[in-house]
Amino acid sequence: MVLERALYKTGKYVCERLETDEANRRALVKVRAVLKHPTQGDLHHPKQVDVPLFHERKALAEFEKTWVPLSTLRPYDGELLSYQTSLQESWNEQYKQLELDGSDWAKQSQKALVELRNEYRFD
Repeated sequence: MVLERALYKTGKYVCERLETDEANRRALVKVRAVLKHPTQGDLHHPKQVDVPLFHERKALAEFEKTWVPLSTLRPYDGELLSYQTSLQESWNEQYKQLELDGSDWAKQSQKALVELRNEYRFD
């Protein structure tokens, strides 16, 4: 199995490529692990709290398939952690970074992450 790192929106994942669509410059990938948890909030108004909808962004699920631009794929030669372990580690890393930020946006993002932690069922 050949693993690649893929970017999808604001998350970063370890994936297996299932199909390549050269005409549209994209690849169908299957998620194996999470390297960076997606950023919370409105992507069109980064780091702002006063937006119409503050998005709660979940990580792609284990074995979820999605199309990503070919330009975002890179070889991955790191350790393949279990999906659940990688999800928890990426969640923890993002939560700690937000703690260091301390802004209103960071606090709102932490609230969204706490809700996601309950959905992810780790603790």
